[in-house]
Parts: sequence; C-alpha cells; structure tokens
Amino acid sequence: MIRTRALSHTFTIGKRGQAIQVPVLYDIDLEVAPGEIVVITGKSGSGKSTLLNLLSGFIDPTAGEIKINGRRVTGLSEGQWADFRLNNIGFIFQSYQLIAGMTVYENVRLPLVLKRMEERQRDQLTREILERVGLDEFAGFYPDELSGGMQQRASVARALITRPPLILADEPTGSLDSENERTLLEFIHRLNRELQVTFLLVTHDRDVAAVAGRAIHLQDGRINREGVAL
Repeated sequence: MIRTRALSHTFTIGKRGQAIQVPVLYDIDLEVAPGEIVVITGKSGSGKSTLLNLLSGFIDPTAGEIKINGRRVTGLSEGQWADFRLNNIGFIFQSYQLIAGMTVYENVRLPLVLKRMEERQRDQLTREILERVGLDEFAGFYPDELSGGMQQRASVARALITRPPLILADEPTGSLDSENERTLLEFIHRLNRELQVTFLLVTHDRDVAAVAGRAIHLQDGRINREGVAL
C-alpha cells in the first residue's frame, strides 16, 4: 500500500541569501502492506509529521521515491495530488478539522460533493457512514454542539466516506479523554478487520501503538527500529 525508497526532506529557513538548510528526514525506506495497522512513533522533532506530510503530498521530498496503492506519486502536480488524495487517502486529525459552519452531515458528505457524486447516492452513503459511527441522530448538529469524542467520530466518518484504501492519522487520540480514546481505537480495529482499511498512525501514545500490528520508531529523522507494536 505504501512504499518509500531513500525518502529524505530538508526544510529551507530564512530569506534568500541568508537561508539555512535544516535536514529533517534521512533515507527513509518504508513499506506498509494492504490491510496493516502501522504506527509511527518517536519524540517531538523526530520527523513523524514531516513523514506524514510527504506521504500526503502536502510537501515535496528533497530526494527519494513514494509509491501509494501501486502508483508512483513522487512529482505529481498539486492538482494531481488533490485528485489522488480524494480517491485513495482519508485523513484523521488530532484537532478534527471539521468546518464550524457546516453540520455533521454536511462535513461528512463534503468529500462526495468534491467528487461530484450524484446527490441521491452521496446522501445514502452519508447516512450509512453516520449510522456506522453512531452519529445518525446527530447529523443536524454543528461541531461545537458535540463532545470531543463525537467530533472525532465525525472526522473518522468523513475520512471513510469515499471508501479509501488508506487512512493516515496524525495523533488521532491526542485531544480525547481515556474513554473516548478507547472507543476510537476499538473502532479503528473493527474497520481494519471488517473493511481491510490500511491505517498509518502517527503517535507518541503507547495505547495507540498497542492497537497496531507493527511499530516504526523514528529518531533524529531516521528509522531507529521497527517491530511488533508493544
């Protein structure tokens, strides 16, 4: 599902003529098989979020290659990346990233609108996914009317609405209490088992790592170790 070879990234900081090159990732060779749940762990500044942004196409690598779902995505234009993400990748964010002025129903349905799906079909799919995550009774609510756990479930529903083969999650439980964290992790595990969705989760939380089949630890921009998640 994901394969990188010698993936590296360097940020340029400062103005032209006074710019400083700051290496963040070095020669990352990563493979994630279809249907896996894999966590990326490491301290702040180890390169976790940079790696996720590279795999999402939000920043371009300085060197190396990325393949996702069989396609070489290195070098795609911004528009090509947008189309690829819409059809292949769902996102779960720590801060939910729900649009405040839209209802839960409208937030979850939005990716299908962007895909220009026929209205009757997108409404049916939206109702089905809201029922799956237990939010069908809250479809008309706005994000600030929901608890943090419910907002995160809405974020998960939006990530899944297009049935992407891959979900990327950046600290998905970071804003949740222990009960809502446990509920979300059980839900991720069930989705993986029932729908064979591949998950790549960036986290520093051992409880999140425990739901995965494999953990990859970054240290100072390099893969320090990998193995069975603890």
